[in-house]
Amino acid sequence: MSSRVLIFIVAYNHEKTIRDVLSRIPVSLAQYDTEVLIIDDSSKDRTFEESLEHGKDDKFPFKLTTLFNPINQGYGGNQKLGFHYAIENGFDYVALVHGDGQYAPEKLPELIEPLVKGEADAVFGSRMMKSRSALKGGMPYYKYVGNKILTAYQNAMLGADLSEFHSGYRIYTTKALKDIPFYLNADVFHFDTEIIIQLLYAGKTIKEIPIPTYYGDEICNVDGLRYAFDVFKATLLARLQRHSLFYDRKFDLQPDSIEHSPYVAKLNFTSSHTLAIDSVKDGARVLDVGCAGGYLADSLKAKKCHVTGLDQFAGAHSSELDGFVEVDLDDNSMPVSLEKFDTVLMLDIIEHLNNPEKFIEAFAEKARFNPDLDIVVTTGNVAFVIVRVMLLLGNFNYGKRGILDLTHTRLFTFASLRSLFRQQGFSIIEERGIPAPFPLAVGDNILGQGLVKLNKLAIALSKGLFSYQIYMRIKPQPSVDHLLNMAVAASATRSDKITEQAEK
Repeated sequence: MSSRVLIFIVAYNHEKTIRDVLSRIPVSLAQYDTEVLIIDDSSKDRTFEESLEHGKDDKFPFKLTTLFNPINQGYGGNQKLGFHYAIENGFDYVALVHGDGQYAPEKLPELIEPLVKGEADAVFGSRMMKSRSALKGGMPYYKYVGNKILTAYQNAMLGADLSEFHSGYRIYTTKALKDIPFYLNADVFHFDTEIIIQLLYAGKTIKEIPIPTYYGDEICNVDGLRYAFDVFKATLLARLQRHSLFYDRKFDLQPDSIEHSPYVAKLNFTSSHTLAIDSVKDGARVLDVGCAGGYLADSLKAKKCHVTGLDQFAGAHSSELDGFVEVDLDDNSMPVSLEKFDTVLMLDIIEHLNNPEKFIEAFAEKARFNPDLDIVVTTGNVAFVIVRVMLLLGNFNYGKRGILDLTHTRLFTFASLRSLFRQQGFSIIEERGIPAPFPLAVGDNILGQGLVKLNKLAIALSKGLFSYQIYMRIKPQPSVDHLLNMAVAASATRSDKITEQAEK
């Protein structure tokens, strides 16, 4: 069965060029089941009429569908309609062509070939693959330099290796388009940047093929400075999302791998994990509440500790635990006795609970029977400087990892966490600020380790402002019932002494 190809032409005020573009589509594309779609984005001239008339020409070898947007949708908005048309009508490939002739239709067969062979998910025509060919084709020098600078910036930020991010000549498989939320992208020109980011983050393969450069009238519709700013901003925000400092649904395409999991052992730099492990005595009996499958079991076992995990599901490392208790912590119950443990770890778990107060209340009831119990708690500091800056700019974006993890239901500051435990009868033994996990963001290298050291210096100046996470060691205080029993016992002892002294 022949592959179905949609040649999608975006058009706006192109009455002088649209017929020429249509006539230049190679007849060889008839080997596929090919249709041409023109979507006139509410042109003020006769673009729509010229398109209709060309479709009536018996010599035109393809089916031609011409649509007219009654309201201008913008360059990106128009693409959304065309891609949706391709998906809904069962096409295998959709080629984006501009109605001003800026991109040569003659190159279509060459651009489609890698897709038909299964070598890529998208093919881009690049004006930058051949040295200075874009300048020879009429690209203004300042645009050439701007293209180079923006592309270098985007490659560095996104870990890509494209010769050009800014060509509008592209062919996609509809399968790839189905896998990305392109409908969430901007309606203006940096739609093209956002869809590249989506393809990269979704793990799609992009292949580039050199194309000739020709500048038509459409470029006059682009505000260069605004476009550059939009591209810079979209790329920056996409990179920040990888480090959980920003969240936008349209860029949420990273696979749920260990690299992107919120449950990664952070053992090579100062972190909640290293501080917790250091606080556990050799040979201690440890209860790891919310153990996330036992990520810290190896490190604790190296200290000859006996480790019991407590969580909703057993994970990949559960076999390394000495014991595991399956429980939904949101049931606000503590299914194990705490008297047999020396240390309880609650690392980055309290923020996930629907009702931390109820859980801590149930925990406290059992903890009071073991006044020597050492409890280590860590959680994100919502007053961290980055979050404050986001609020100042009017943003409060959740992400897949970090302080504003999408799964977090409660957020804490040092003061609110301190209050939570004191109200349930715990005393605060130690309180520290934890630096941000820079090595996870920029790599475990000199830069990453250096940023951790700088963050620790900043924490020394202001713990509440510069701590990424909160670390607390707490101990249970005796219950009222226990204190009353102690008072009764002490009173009896003193009374007996008084009686003995009186008898003497």
